[in-house]
Amino acid sequence: MRTGADLAQIRINTGISVIVPTYREAENIPHLLAELDRLRRDYDLTLEVLFMDDDSRDGSVEAVAASGFDWARIVVRTRDRGLSPAVLDGFRAARHPVLVCMDCDLSHPVDAIPQMILGLASGQQFAIGSRYVPGGSTDDDWGLFRWLNSAVATWLARPLTKVRDPMSGFFALRKADFDAARGLNPVGYKIALELIVKCGMENVGEVPIEFSDRRFGESKLTLKEQLKYIQHLRRLYLFRFANAMYLLQFLVVGASGVVVNLAVLSGLQLAGLAPWICLAGGIGVSLVTNFLLNRRFTFSYARGRHAGRQFLGFVGASLVGLAVNYAVALWLSHKVLTGSYGLQVSAMIGIAAGMIFNFLGNRYIVFRKRYIRD
Repeated sequence: MRTGADLAQIRINTGISVIVPTYREAENIPHLLAELDRLRRDYDLTLEVLFMDDDSRDGSVEAVAASGFDWARIVVRTRDRGLSPAVLDGFRAARHPVLVCMDCDLSHPVDAIPQMILGLASGQQFAIGSRYVPGGSTDDDWGLFRWLNSAVATWLARPLTKVRDPMSGFFALRKADFDAARGLNPVGYKIALELIVKCGMENVGEVPIEFSDRRFGESKLTLKEQLKYIQHLRRLYLFRFANAMYLLQFLVVGASGVVVNLAVLSGLQLAGLAPWICLAGGIGVSLVTNFLLNRRFTFSYARGRHAGRQFLGFVGASLVGLAVNYAVALWLSHKVLTGSYGLQVSAMIGIAAGMIFNFLGNRYIVFRKRYIRD
């Protein structure tokens, strides 16, 4: 049977910078370097390998030095540690026109790199080593939980990209495209997804790979890292679907305010206070909690500003929303919806109109974004 190597041969004409984020991977470094050296010799590559190490102190520095390869170096990072910041720092320090990111645990096959470079040469903006395209696979030792965890994470990213394996940590892109990116602020370990979304990568190619389990050392995928992925997704959804996401969070906070209002009102009523005090207490407390939650989550970018002025603005926007609510409902009930249940329907439409005005006032006035001009 004839293989692809029999039909064509890939020749790589540009230098490649391979970025490898590491933390306590000293056992794997010699094996990965041996694989990359074989690839370098087979394809006559101009290659540099940057190990971006988060101060492992496990012999990683010595392992790179012992290799004797002048094209491999290690950068020990002591600040802003984490996989994604390490990759970004490595990309910035890279010297060659093509960037490749891969793990150090030998799960990513180096033999897929030429195919990824070929994809870039054919016009793709981004090339991913994918487990989930035809020809791709995972190790037989993958259990149900690990597969399910990966599937759910991929599904959650589906509105952001149609790439089948956006969770992959094995990918390639042009350094010029990375250098043109703005506003990169990933958290956690899914740097490829960040780059695809923030760099506007529409033409993404996927090269099938066999994903192997690590041979040495321990996995760094913890519950904390998985929670960081949720935080990262929120940031990317806000970037891609800004107003829709702000509105959704604003509505969720508003719904929580209803719960707080009723709870406080009921508590004051049980205490035997007058109805007007119960109503005022429920409204007052829910207004404060809504402000605090919106400031902390919905419009978190503005929480470093003066809270007192923001609260007064929030109250003002809420009063405008209430006025719009009342005016719309009153007009509809008298002029348009005069039949059965007209008042109730008018009230619902008034609530929606008031909520929209309330949201717009908070989004663009109270918690408006401020841009620094160059």
